[in-house]
Amino acid sequence: MTTYLLAGGGTAGHVNPLLAVADAILAAEPTSTVLVLGTAEGLEARLVPARGYELIVIPKVPFPRRPNRAALRFPARFNSAIKQVADVIRTRSVDVVVGFGGYVSTPAYLGARRAGVPIVIHEANAKPGMANKLGARYSTHVGVAFHGTPLRHAEFVGMPLRPEIENLDRAAARPEALAFFGLAADRPTLVVTGGSLGARRLNQTLVSSAEAIIAAGWQVLHITGEKSEVSDPELAHYRMIAYCDRMDLALSAADAAVSRAGAGTVCELAALGIPAVYIPYPVGNGEQRFNAADVVEAGGGILVDDAAFVPDWVRAELVPLLADRQKISAMAAAAASVGVRDGAERMLALIHRAL
Repeated sequence: MTTYLLAGGGTAGHVNPLLAVADAILAAEPTSTVLVLGTAEGLEARLVPARGYELIVIPKVPFPRRPNRAALRFPARFNSAIKQVADVIRTRSVDVVVGFGGYVSTPAYLGARRAGVPIVIHEANAKPGMANKLGARYSTHVGVAFHGTPLRHAEFVGMPLRPEIENLDRAAARPEALAFFGLAADRPTLVVTGGSLGARRLNQTLVSSAEAIIAAGWQVLHITGEKSEVSDPELAHYRMIAYCDRMDLALSAADAAVSRAGAGTVCELAALGIPAVYIPYPVGNGEQRFNAADVVEAGGGILVDDAAFVPDWVRAELVPLLADRQKISAMAAAAASVGVRDGAERMLALIHRAL
């Protein structure tokens, strides 16, 4: 029996692949133990226990960006976090530490090094974060979700996907999906999503362009996000919802998508062969543009700057694309050609090699 310590959290981009790997471990090894290392503030505090895994909490110790009191306290707090991880590894007889990035991964990697157990890394973004850059110094087992990710010892494994996405039969689920969202069976569906909190540019542009998209023969499932400020245009063949807890059904209904380019979203759309227009989030370190690079280069997606995604662009570019069903089919095949459905299993094989 093997004991795994999976470290990662803060955002869904870290927690979701962690949980996918955890599920793959127990599916293959029902007698093994999976522990998860996280913080009390991150998304993992809710999602990990809800999935049935034990969450071990350590303090969130962000690296100081400027000289202040927090910077003075940082070395002692950081060393304490490393010691906590090393103690967990020893007392729980952990065999391997698998990190997915985020605040807890750095003390996890250093705690594992101190305790003398193997380290395995998964990097979900094409532009790696600081924690995994550090961890890659101490491991030769580094899995990445995108080709060309600049990390030492990087090996392409793809993105570990949720079982409900990995095993999704879109054609079989489509009738249920259309009924669930109240969509028509005789029209193709454009799914629009900017994430759980919404994306102002996507939402405003799609609402302003709704009539043109519908006139092209399509219907729209618009997931606005819970903090959206747009109002439902209340048009036939335009379904607006604030939040979707059945993305498997939304993706089963989708013939094309308009979306931000978060790593998880890009990988799910590609794995399912859904062509997309990607509008990278314009704030931050620019990783979303890199996330979409593989599928765009293959011809399965189109990249549009946030500032350029306006109603005039939709009418001039998106509407003619949607009208060309042969082009949409070719883009779907191209997206599927770079998509990976077995990322969790590939990651588990990498972990086993480290063991």
